[in-house]
Order: sequence, then structure tokens, then C-alpha cells
Amino acid sequence: MKKKESSLKNMLISLAIVAGISGICLGFVYNLTKERIADAAKTKTENALKAVLPSFDRTERLETASPGDNSKNVEFYKAYQADELVGIAVNSYTKEGFGGQVDMMVGILPDGTLNKVSVLKMSETPGLGTKMKDPSFYEQFEGKHPDTFRMTVKKDGGDVDAITSATISSRAYCDGLDRAFKVFNHVVSNN
Repeated sequence: MKKKESSLKNMLISLAIVAGISGICLGFVYNLTKERIADAAKTKTENALKAVLPSFDRTERLETASPGDNSKNVEFYKAYQADELVGIAVNSYTKEGFGGQVDMMVGILPDGTLNKVSVLKMSETPGLGTKMKDPSFYEQFEGKHPDTFRMTVKKDGGDVDAITSATISSRAYCDGLDRAFKVFNHVVSNN
């Protein structure tokens, strides 16, 4: 068989064929896995809600504009036990992390007291910024109200003991909490 001449036309045809086959394969794999991915995301959210809120029997998912970043909506969940509101969980985030964006689920009781926080995703420095997932750091926030506990690091005049050698990550965590409380206050004031 004679070898085809290497020309721009032949290269473009070959590239188009490879790209077309790749696109078809990618679409096929996406269709095979999209339900599993959606189920995994739903399970992750349900587990985060259970981790940050008191016991509940149903939730209501809502969205609101993100404070300070109108290009992104923040989802939050009202949790009920029978018909009584037991807390609001805010799927908060901050872009101020040392390694980029940090996503967290923040559970807030109806009176505005922080219940618990679960870090969902981050790219902080292992052994430093990742310590925001350690109880020695996050437990200092539990049961605190922003009216009586300044949720900024002590270096910035707040009440938060920063993670040693990870002040930027500590500030990011506080920024995510601040965003969650702004959403909470917006939700409470509009109901």
C-alpha cells in the first residue's frame, strides 16, 4: 500500500477523524457514568448535611446570590424535624485558600449559632492547611455565635487560633464561614 503524502489536507482529515472518534467515545463514557456521578454527589451532600446539622427528617434545597460575588449562586438547605426548623446548612466556599478554592458545608442553628462545619474540597498544603479538617482547629468554632465570637484570626484582631504556619488557610476558612453567615442572615431576614 502506498504511503499517503504528508500534506496539510491529509493532516486535517486525520485530526478530524481522531477528534470525532474521541468525542464519540467521551460522550459514550459520559452517558454510562453520569447517573453514578450524580448519585455520588447526592450522597456526598446528604452526608455533609448529616455531619453539620442536628438530626432532621427532611430538607428543602434553595439558592441565593452569593454575597460579594454576584456571578455565583450559593445553595443552602433548610432542615426540619417534623415541622420545626432545626438548622440551615450553607454550601459555602472561599477563593482565598493558599491552594485555591475551599468548599465547605456550614451548619447554622436557627438562633445563628454555628453548629458544625465540614470541608468538602480543598487543595491546601498537606500537613499545614489541610489541618483545617482537624478537630483541634474546627472545634473552636462549634457553638459560637458571630455576635460574640469574632470569626477572624487573632493576627487580624479576631478570636480564632490560626493553624500554625497556615494563616492563609485559616483566614480562608474564616472567609468561608463569613460568607455562610451572610447567606444565613439574608435567608432569615427574608423569611
